[in-house]
Amino acid sequence: MSTESPRKRKVTAESMAASQRDISVSEFFAKNRHLLGFDNPRKALLTTVKEAVDNSLDACEEAEMLPEIWVRIEETGTNRYKVSIQDNGPGILKRQIPLIFGKLLYGSKFHRMRMSRGQQGIGISAAGMYGVLTTGKPVRIISQVSPRSTHFYEIRINTKKNVPEILNGQGEGLTVPANREERQVFLQEHGITWMETGHGTRVAIELEAKYQRGRGSVDEYLEQTAIANPHVRLHYQGPEDEEERIYERSTDILPPEPTEIKPHPYGVELGRLADMMRHSKETSLTNFFRESFSRMSPAISKQVCEKAKISVRAQPASLARDDVECLYKAIQQTKIPAPPTDCLSPIGEDLLLRGLHQVVPGEFYTSITRPPAVYRGNPFQVEVALAYGGGAVTQNISLEFLRELLEETDARTLRQFLMNTFTGIGADGADKIIKQSRLSTRQSPTKMKPKDVLGLHEAMKNVNISEGQSMNVYRYANRVPLQFQPSACAITQTVTGINWRNYGLQQTRGSLPRGPITVIVHLASVWVPFTSESKEAIAAYPEIQTELRLALQAVGRKLGLFLNRRQRVKAQMDRRGQFMRYLGEIASAIHQIDGTDYKTIYDQLVEVAKRCTSDADLKLDENGNPIIEEEIDFGENVLVVEDGLTDRLIVRSNSSFNEEDEECEENEDESTFEEDEL
Repeated sequence: MSTESPRKRKVTAESMAASQRDISVSEFFAKNRHLLGFDNPRKALLTTVKEAVDNSLDACEEAEMLPEIWVRIEETGTNRYKVSIQDNGPGILKRQIPLIFGKLLYGSKFHRMRMSRGQQGIGISAAGMYGVLTTGKPVRIISQVSPRSTHFYEIRINTKKNVPEILNGQGEGLTVPANREERQVFLQEHGITWMETGHGTRVAIELEAKYQRGRGSVDEYLEQTAIANPHVRLHYQGPEDEEERIYERSTDILPPEPTEIKPHPYGVELGRLADMMRHSKETSLTNFFRESFSRMSPAISKQVCEKAKISVRAQPASLARDDVECLYKAIQQTKIPAPPTDCLSPIGEDLLLRGLHQVVPGEFYTSITRPPAVYRGNPFQVEVALAYGGGAVTQNISLEFLRELLEETDARTLRQFLMNTFTGIGADGADKIIKQSRLSTRQSPTKMKPKDVLGLHEAMKNVNISEGQSMNVYRYANRVPLQFQPSACAITQTVTGINWRNYGLQQTRGSLPRGPITVIVHLASVWVPFTSESKEAIAAYPEIQTELRLALQAVGRKLGLFLNRRQRVKAQMDRRGQFMRYLGEIASAIHQIDGTDYKTIYDQLVEVAKRCTSDADLKLDENGNPIIEEEIDFGENVLVVEDGLTDRLIVRSNSSFNEEDEECEENEDESTFEEDEL
């Protein structure tokens, strides 16, 4: 008896239509949370802290308040942590609290053309959504506009509709009593820790996460945040910290508040221009251009209309598509001034230099802020700071801290542990340490015996890995550290594309240079072109890469001056040593020939040797590094550490690049750094 398989039901257009429905943005990102930076528990913890801290900094700066932020991470269970962040900002109005923390793509920054850390209105609400998805616990927010206006909410996102659901106060939230005693009772009953600041916001999110120190950790993010934001005071207590750590502010001056500008005509696509005209209520093209764009004066508007052969009095909403396309082409052919740059707030060369010096040990520091430039009509500015020298990070690790790192790591081999945990350690440096400790490169870090851990610690402290150490690159966008996807970022691509051999460093083509060197690169823009919604890497626009290259070359030349000078000192000392080795015999031979006094001849020969090797008179420290006593013109914004205690800062007023400097920068990739040019 033969059996026939059931016949598949025929799919019709009607049945297909019945199964189709729209989805909300929350539902989409709930299924694709990796796009927002929540692709693994460790990264989810960092992203949550990052989004909350960024919002706090933006709020404080916009309200012209010196920011003070409290960050606390508590372990609540296996792979569960509660993240609490509070600021001293202006607070949030009651009606806005549910929308800000419980609705994706809601905010005030997407349409504003000014520099800010947040852009899309996704970050903190997405962190709360991730917490609800992984633990089922709502986001807890307390916000205070004034002592008499404090509100407490428990919120979760309805992902089907992308709307907030308020779980306490019968869907209305709760008002915190203003009376001090009643207030304390309320806070204790609801388990709220609140720092009395007069105003501010505190958000607490419980989520599935993993806490781990080292590269890409919350600790590293907060340390880098302190470098780029010297005006902030950060209080941080991790899950393993008995007391909070405080990153003190190094300046009491707030950065200049960016001014909101209008879009520049060069950055508007044809379709966007047509849409703007179709919905415009202006009665003439002159008014439309003036109200919709920056730098569009009546004279420039007239030039554009004349090239498009359209009257300046034409009503924008009545124009046909062909007319709009003619206007678009005319805009591209008209010379329009660059957009204003008061919409940007760079860190500044001096503060960047001092912030780097405060965190990164070294012998030589320099920084530069490039003049503003434009990509797609968006103003941007590039800043670079560089530090050279100092011991490797592995030499300052305590034995107890190393044990904790080994217990926390998820690396499979010891080689992976060293490379992934400590910044700047390449494969060569890791292999040197492992060889010295007499361990296997495939040794599991979590299964090491106490004597092996002790041997590894001794090797880390004693092995010199400065030659094999790779450059450490700190990437920033609008003062926010970027810690993931370095290879996909335009900053890393530009750094590896520079020929650092011109400046005295070792480098293999297509890779980061080797040596004890740290570089900070900051991109400030009204709209940073991130490669994804998680905001981890910057897109490689040619205009941005050009500015990055010029800034890196500028600090590279100053580093080349320093390294070349130090190399000359060592060479002259070796030369003088060879002279001194034979001066006694020469003086003795002259004395025997003509009877001249031996000491007189010897002293004269020593003076000649010193004069011929005058560079060797520079004092050297115990590591052979010069302690420079004479003035050397390194240029603007240079900090030289002359010994372990004293710094010499060379800071001059900024001057614009002249044509000769620009030509030097453009041709530098193919040039060699000759000693006589210095």
